[in-house]
Amino acid sequence: MPVHPIYLDNQATTPVDPRVVEAMLPFFSTRYGNPHSNGHGYGWDAFGEVEKARALVAGLVNADDEEIVLTAGATESCNIALQGVVNANRHPQRRKVVTVATEHSAVLETAVHLGQRGINPVVLPVDRDGVLDMTDLERALDDQVLIVSVMTANNEIGVIQDIEQIGRMCRRAGVLFHSDATQAVGRMEIDVDAWNVDLLSISGHKMYGPKGIGALYVRSGTQIAPLLAGGGQERGLRPGTVPVPLAVGLGKASELAAAEWRSDAARMSRCSRWLLDRFLDSRPDMRLFGHGHRRVAGNLNVGFPGIGGTALLSAVSDRIAISTGAACTSVASRPSRVLMALGYDRERALTGIRISLGRFTTQAEVATASAVLTDAVTMAGAWAEA
Repeated sequence: MPVHPIYLDNQATTPVDPRVVEAMLPFFSTRYGNPHSNGHGYGWDAFGEVEKARALVAGLVNADDEEIVLTAGATESCNIALQGVVNANRHPQRRKVVTVATEHSAVLETAVHLGQRGINPVVLPVDRDGVLDMTDLERALDDQVLIVSVMTANNEIGVIQDIEQIGRMCRRAGVLFHSDATQAVGRMEIDVDAWNVDLLSISGHKMYGPKGIGALYVRSGTQIAPLLAGGGQERGLRPGTVPVPLAVGLGKASELAAAEWRSDAARMSRCSRWLLDRFLDSRPDMRLFGHGHRRVAGNLNVGFPGIGGTALLSAVSDRIAISTGAACTSVASRPSRVLMALGYDRERALTGIRISLGRFTTQAEVATASAVLTDAVTMAGAWAEA
């Protein structure tokens, strides 16, 4: 069996927690009922487990059970949120969607798509730390705005926006508010009620659950239309048979996150801080991209001047699994769009590497990663000077 490198790319995906796998297994074999079959015990059993999972997801974000719509993942959730609100819009003067330059492509590309349908996408800048200026948002919130979409925590630099303040501003302006919380759920406290969030996107595989399942929180009373026609499942917003094993896995992952996120976050924060200090000891000119403190636990996005991120990854890929940016948009020759949005030039943006710790990352693995990376940086620096 091949030896796998140390996995430090948990913002791309997380391993499925063994306890989640255990919870899912019976629903692939002995408990295989269709949750929409209401004439026998197999269907009742499946329906009950789906509703239990829905309640666990709701509990994780402080929502009501009926406000959780199960989807195939966060990209679908973001599309349903933005396109669904536009499709249901009853206010013809509200033709603007406001978002941020560092958003995930699931939001930015959806905004571009809506622009082709006569909606005006407004993309706000961030400062050098990746933080949205509330003055910019305040200026943007005119009576033509339908919805604002700001991610809770960034998928590359881990920066946490002030979602609670944004929610208050949107509520005062009478504007709907969506947040992509894919990178935040399971790493920090989420409270859709306190935050005045109307829609919130979640993905299972970013929180130690299975791929292919996610959720969209839709505040009760929010006007939203489905993107697909079908059997009317999931409040009519996501027709199709609910995949029971995946739903059970998402529910179990949510239950574990609710119980363990604080201890996970504390340990990951200690380890990432230790790792950052080792990098700075070795290369004081190292750059940490994004805000120094307002970032999710376990995230580091760093750059070493004169050393390309792609070259560094190639040098360590047999021993450490890290990345240069978003997993779904990574192109080796292209600098990170997020780092460019922070104001870095192409050369500096190309140095960025993302290191993301997870629930199962050990201190010993972090120590090994530190040694491997610092050695690789030292060697790359020597080559550059030769």
